[in-house]
Amino acid sequence: MLRLLHTTSIRPLRKQLLRLNFQNSISDSNIVQWNTAITNYMRTGQCDSALRIFQNMTRRTSVSWNAMISGYLFNHRFNLARQLFDEMPNRDLVSWNVMITGCVRNGNLGAARKLFDQMPHRDAVSWNAMLSGYAQNGYVEEARMVFDRMPNKNSISWNGILAAYVQNGRIEDACKLFESNSVWDVISWNCLMGGYVRKKKLVDARALFDRMSMRDEVSWNTMISGYAQNGRLLEAHRLFDESPVKDVYTWTAMVSGYVQNGMVDEARRVFDEMPVKNSVSWNAIIAGYLQCKKINVAKELFDAMPCKNVSSWNTMITGFSQSGFIDLARDLFEKMPWRDCISWGAIISGYSHLGHNEEALSLFVEMKRNGEKANRSIFSCILSTCAEITALELGYQLHGQLVKVGLGSGWYVGNALLSMYCKCGNIDEANVIFEEISDKDIVSWNTIIAGYARHGFGKEALRVFESMKRSGVKPDEVTMVGVLSACSHSGLVDRGTHYFHTMNRDYGITTNSKHYTCMIDLLGRAGRLDDAQNLMKNMPFEPDAATWGALLGASRIYGNTELGEKAAEMVFQMEPDNAGMYVLLSNLYAASGRWGDVRAMRLKMRDTGVKKVPGYSWVEVQNKIHVFSVGDTTHPDTVRIYGYLEELDFRLKQEGYISSPKLVLHDVEEEEKEHMLRYHSEKLAVAFGILNIQGGRPIRVFKNLRVCTDCHNVIKHISKIVGRLIIVRDSHRFHHFRDGICSCGDYW
Repeated sequence: MLRLLHTTSIRPLRKQLLRLNFQNSISDSNIVQWNTAITNYMRTGQCDSALRIFQNMTRRTSVSWNAMISGYLFNHRFNLARQLFDEMPNRDLVSWNVMITGCVRNGNLGAARKLFDQMPHRDAVSWNAMLSGYAQNGYVEEARMVFDRMPNKNSISWNGILAAYVQNGRIEDACKLFESNSVWDVISWNCLMGGYVRKKKLVDARALFDRMSMRDEVSWNTMISGYAQNGRLLEAHRLFDESPVKDVYTWTAMVSGYVQNGMVDEARRVFDEMPVKNSVSWNAIIAGYLQCKKINVAKELFDAMPCKNVSSWNTMITGFSQSGFIDLARDLFEKMPWRDCISWGAIISGYSHLGHNEEALSLFVEMKRNGEKANRSIFSCILSTCAEITALELGYQLHGQLVKVGLGSGWYVGNALLSMYCKCGNIDEANVIFEEISDKDIVSWNTIIAGYARHGFGKEALRVFESMKRSGVKPDEVTMVGVLSACSHSGLVDRGTHYFHTMNRDYGITTNSKHYTCMIDLLGRAGRLDDAQNLMKNMPFEPDAATWGALLGASRIYGNTELGEKAAEMVFQMEPDNAGMYVLLSNLYAASGRWGDVRAMRLKMRDTGVKKVPGYSWVEVQNKIHVFSVGDTTHPDTVRIYGYLEELDFRLKQEGYISSPKLVLHDVEEEEKEHMLRYHSEKLAVAFGILNIQGGRPIRVFKNLRVCTDCHNVIKHISKIVGRLIIVRDSHRFHHFRDGICSCGDYW
């Protein structure tokens, strides 16, 4: 019995001793080797191999865990790093600091702060990590609070808070901090001096430079580039000559300075004298030749460049695109060994700015398929493309992507979204975006004011204008064009006149031709043709074609043939190829029954080679654009569309509506005129939209020319008959038709 008891009690103890002996047999050198292997695998991106070693280790130290966590963070696998950290049995100070730094670099300041507060012990690295995180993300006050609470500050702490002030533009606070401490290293002096340079405070920067007891290459280069970038090239060159050591950055600062000031020949002289050149030097001189349109020289330098990097290719693509050589830009783009988002942005922007919108959108889709992430610049460019082709559904999708990736806020993308919604006919969503932009700039205010004006909501535009002034933003010339346009489109003659005559006194804005054109349009639309003519006579400069065109438009509205002929003649002298003015005058003749003059206009257009732009309208349904021309029978749904228009025509006549045959610019029978009016492109597009767009959603139709009076009246009645909101954008403005009423108040 005793023997059995002894045997049963000793066996578990023996197993424990065997395990202990085995673990002890694993020497520290083995663990070091495994930890080193984990680190090496992680540095080369072989995370799975590192994980296999980690999992097979029978004994792990905190170094093992920290190596895995650091490796995952190094390879941008934040979630796996955080999972291991949470599973770690015994964390040391390094573990906490590594994870906090990872949270900061991942942009998760909330998680970083939570971990920081949970730490049992902190060192300078912990405090500096939080300070740096707040500073890099613009939370300067929070960074200062961390700095003030630090029990022991080192040079990294002082430089961190100094850099926080400088990088966030708070140069006065940086200066106060700098003067409060007598011990700074050369990095600190350079940091503050760089802040002064960025703020263009070159006197303060130079005073600091002269106070420095010890300067390094960065000190000299910062001051030289500051002078050069701000056009003070003599001082830059003087410092360049005085510099005891000139490295490649010193030389490049001079090359870049000359390039930025349009002195490419001087830049080339310095470039040729450089003992050593790097990719930045080459890119700077190439950019200089591209800016002055010396494309061939830029191409020769690019071909000769021994150290091309992605920026070199991007510079050439941008230069070719901006000079209109989009095919050459695309050829370079296709030959690139590798691309970044700037490469994609350069070629997409090139196509977009040259009006090749479909190609720009196609490249954007290709970029997404290749896994490249779009930046703010690309999103802004594509949103502008959507605005140009009125692709509202695609705009909605892009807006969703922006929110998903966290780029939906801020004025840069916000202004692009705002413009897109205004131009695509969704003024309500535009207002939502405007209210969400926290850092509104002058472009934000001008865009929403012009948007409301073009949509016919003049009073809303003026409400925003008054709010803009209360917020402390000073109006500029563009603002006042939007304000006067709002008054013009809404018939607010007295308020428009007041703003026109007080803009110089109240805002220091000198009236230009666009302001006068808006005023003449405002007076003309109100029927005050004599006042409009008198204003033209008193202009401080000669009226341009747009001004005379505004007077011609007013003459057409009020049937003043004599004044219309005078205005048209002036336009023809300035812009003989302006087909729109020929059509306006023809409209005026046709409305007066002067068919001989209409025919004479047609002959004149033929003899001078002026071709009337054909009118067409389009509507977007389920991400597809459907285009219609007058009397169009090419659409697959033609039979259904025409049948529905016949039904609408019957209901219109029951409502008592009578068409306006006098608006047809052909001397034909009344019945034929009615038939021609019935199938105008905008009516076809509206009918197709009603048939295919779900009830409750607005129908948005776009037309390249001005909507005719008959179509305007018909669509008003249709909106009441079918109970739908119909928004039509013509070449001049938006019309919101609802319940038989248009937002323009029949004033357009």
